[in-house]
Amino acid sequence: MLEQPVFGQRLRALRVKQGLSQAALAGDGMSTGYLSRLESGARRPTTRVVTHLAERLGVPTSEFEAPANGENGHPAVQTSSLAHLLAAVISGTPDDELGETLAEALRTGDRWDAALRWQALWLLAQLRDGQGRHEEEHSLLTELTQLSDELGTPALRARARTQLSRCARLLGDNAAARDHALQASRVTDDLSVADRAGVLHALVSAEAELGLLVEARTHADELSALTAPTGGPLRVEALWAAATVRIRQGDHTGAQEVLEQALQSLDSRQDLTLWVRLRLAAASLYLQITPALTDRAQVYLDEVAPALDLVGTELHHQQLLTLRAHLAFEQGRLDDARAVCEQIDEQALLLSFRDRIRFRALCGRLSILGGDRDGGIQTLQHLAEQAQEARNAELAAEIWRTLAETLARGYEPVEAKSPRRTATRTRR
Repeated sequence: MLEQPVFGQRLRALRVKQGLSQAALAGDGMSTGYLSRLESGARRPTTRVVTHLAERLGVPTSEFEAPANGENGHPAVQTSSLAHLLAAVISGTPDDELGETLAEALRTGDRWDAALRWQALWLLAQLRDGQGRHEEEHSLLTELTQLSDELGTPALRARARTQLSRCARLLGDNAAARDHALQASRVTDDLSVADRAGVLHALVSAEAELGLLVEARTHADELSALTAPTGGPLRVEALWAAATVRIRQGDHTGAQEVLEQALQSLDSRQDLTLWVRLRLAAASLYLQITPALTDRAQVYLDEVAPALDLVGTELHHQQLLTLRAHLAFEQGRLDDARAVCEQIDEQALLLSFRDRIRFRALCGRLSILGGDRDGGIQTLQHLAEQAQEARNAELAAEIWRTLAETLARGYEPVEAKSPRRTATRTRR
């Protein structure tokens, strides 16, 4: 009988070397949960299990007895194994378990070719972004940026810093986001239009969040001019950025014109994921306009819902739920807004810093209108302070304005609450 934890360590090393996920290795012969316990050393393998796994891996059973450690005490995974794993990630549908396999390979393989490691970090950062795991994404992109500097390739340096800028903004560190974008802009002279557009887009977004609206508008105009001849997704992203800046400047008419141009410029068959993201963004912007354009927001949310079943990530689904809560509030359906907020509260929040602050602000407004005046006020005050600490004066001002408007609106009459909601609270 092979002993644990040596068997589990060797099994994991062999699986990672061949670029296989746990599900792919387990096949129909065992559950992934059982395989995971084998790899962790929690279960001892039987002779039948060892034979099954050896056949799946295409190795003799003696391979499980070979030493698993390399020079630095880590499983000796070779460069070719990373290439195989990267091919599996690139060629397949994004998969959480395959992502964990890639993360494990990165942790244990410190002798890989630098260019292959760059690709692995890039792909894993993209997976973490789609999962809303932005703290992990930031760590990966920080390493990616350092590796890009070592490789010295301008395009890689610009791309790494552009993504790091975007991630920092999503985490609420807008000053760092602008700094990363400015550093990226210094190496873009001879790069492609796509790379230069990506850097400008990151710069516009960071400056808009910091309230540097003159600078953001200047860079947005530069981005529009750069992408005008290209059309396609690059042009759509540029128009989206321009609309966002105009919203922040209070130019709602101009924002609507640019946003509608972006929406009409993109067919879902060109890029379904971008089509989804753009409609979610459009609904969000229309709900932020004063007065909110609820009918248009409703149309875009209804359009996007079926597409999420095809390309939507967990983050996209959470964004849709959040926007439905905002829409219900703006339409005066406060109980519906509360129900959706409670549904979101049961999940791990994956939203960006701005969206998270605005969602929590909505919860605070509902608390005040429901009678919890002190609790709601405290929530909104704390959120405004968070926005101020992130140097986002525009967002902080929005929260303070929201607090004032909510207090002026008064409380929700008891008789306006639905019988179902009242009964539920009585039982508690």
